[in-house]
Amino acid sequence: VQLQASGGGLVQPGGSLRLSCAASGTRFSRDDMGWFRQAPGMQRELVAGITNGGITDYSEAVKGQFTISRDNAKNTVYLQMNRLKPEDMAVYYCNVVLLRRPLSMTYLRWTDSWGQGTLVTVSS
Repeated sequence: VQLQASGGGLVQPGGSLRLSCAASGTRFSRDDMGWFRQAPGMQRELVAGITNGGITDYSEAVKGQFTISRDNAKNTVYLQMNRLKPEDMAVYYCNVVLLRRPLSMTYLRWTDSWGQGTLVTVSS
């Protein structure tokens, strides 16, 4: 499995970014996908998940602020991030996961293919 996240950058507080993650080497349409982030000195955390059927779930920290979506024809998952805050600053990664049902922002399986991630910097 190869995962390539992109779309990060420097944005002012209150701004927006759209992250993309292209997947290869996996049967993408059958996979649940997750967006994770890791801030300096913190553990990596799952912030958004989308099932293979398109059902979405979010951590409390980003609910109402981030939107995850997928395009199975392009083997790509997206993360639209609005009203960004300094605490959203992190390296963002995507991964193939198996989300626990019913959805609870926990996952049972993931791959080792974290890739480089994409850095989001929120600063004025």
